[in-house]
Amino acid sequence: MESYRTIQGDAQAELVEKKSRFIAQLRHVETEQDALDFLAEVRSAHPKARHNVYAYVLREDNRVRYSDDGEPQKTAGLPTLSVLQHAQLTDVACVVTRYFGGTLLGTGGLVRAYTQSTQDAVAAAQVVQFIPCRDLLVELDYPQYDSVSNWLAQRNLQVVDAQFTSNVMVTVRALSEQADDLAAELLDFTQGRASIVVDDEAFRGVPV
Repeated sequence: MESYRTIQGDAQAELVEKKSRFIAQLRHVETEQDALDFLAEVRSAHPKARHNVYAYVLREDNRVRYSDDGEPQKTAGLPTLSVLQHAQLTDVACVVTRYFGGTLLGTGGLVRAYTQSTQDAVAAAQVVQFIPCRDLLVELDYPQYDSVSNWLAQRNLQVVDAQFTSNVMVTVRALSEQADDLAAELLDFTQGRASIVVDDEAFRGVPV
């Protein structure tokens, strides 16, 4: 499996252009049915909107779809799709809802509005890169926790979980090729007092 970029959860942005309101919504999806369900959800939430333009890109069968939903051809769905592709996102759907403000924007104005609203939604999203990772399961005494937290922060390592019971259990995400070396360095830093288990390799999301 190759690495890929997607988003976590949902994101939204809004743009007003000559009284027309554009609401761009993004969602992480993994199947075409997920994307269609998202579209249906947005349409249901905006029954009075003039258009619900959409685009989605999926790893499933390398599927790519878009629709202008009544806007002039190639002024809405294609610009929306182009933003997703330029951001190198997959397993993502975007629906841009337009409430018509009474003034025609022209083809150039529509392209700019759909492009900008989608770009703003992407900027608001949490983009993650799914790459081969291995988690370090680290068990610490409480007095070690602050110094180890600082050590991890200095190396920009992602702590994905921390549990505080009789000891502290910290789960640290690392690139597969770095995991063993990091475990050895951390064990040395704690002077052998930490217990470290390196988990199996898996594709996991790392914030971009």
